[in-house]
Amino acid sequence: MNPADNRASCAASFEPTQRVPPLALGIGCRRGVTLAQVDAAVRAALGAWPLESVTAVATLDAKAGELALQAFCAAHALPLHTYTREQLAATPTTAPPCAAAQAQFGVDGVCEPCARLAAGGGPLVRGKLALDGVTVAIAGFLPNHANADAQAPQPTHSR
Repeated sequence: MNPADNRASCAASFEPTQRVPPLALGIGCRRGVTLAQVDAAVRAALGAWPLESVTAVATLDAKAGELALQAFCAAHALPLHTYTREQLAATPTTAPPCAAAQAQFGVDGVCEPCARLAAGGGPLVRGKLALDGVTVAIAGFLPNHANADAQAPQPTHSR
C-alpha cells in the first residue's frame, strides 16, 4: 500500500464526519536540528492532511529545550506538550525500537507514543516517518475528543 492509500484508509476510519479529525504530532529529533528540518519532516508526514488540522505537538521532556521544536510551535501557534520517559514507555508503538532512543533515553521510541499521548490515547493515523534527523508520527483524536483532556494523561510541560 502506498503512503497516500494508507492516509486515505486511516482518515476513512474516522467516518461518518467526512472531515479530517483534529490531529496531534509526536516529534523526536537529533540535538540541534533546524526549523527547516522540523518543518520539512512535519509536512512530509502530513502529506495531504492540512497543517491547520494539527492541534497539538508533543515530545519527550528531555527535548523541550530544542529551539527548532519551540520555533515550529510558535510559528504555528501550537502548544508543545512534553512527556516523561515513564509515560512513553507505558504507551505502545508500532515502529520497531529505535536504538538511538533506547541508548540515550531508555525508551523504544519518541514520536509515536508522544503523538498518542497528546491525542488523549487516540490511534496513530500515520506511523513514524524519519527524515533528516527528525521523526514524526500523527495520532487522531477519538470522535469524543471534547472529553479527551479529562481522560488524557497530563503533560509535564506545555508551551
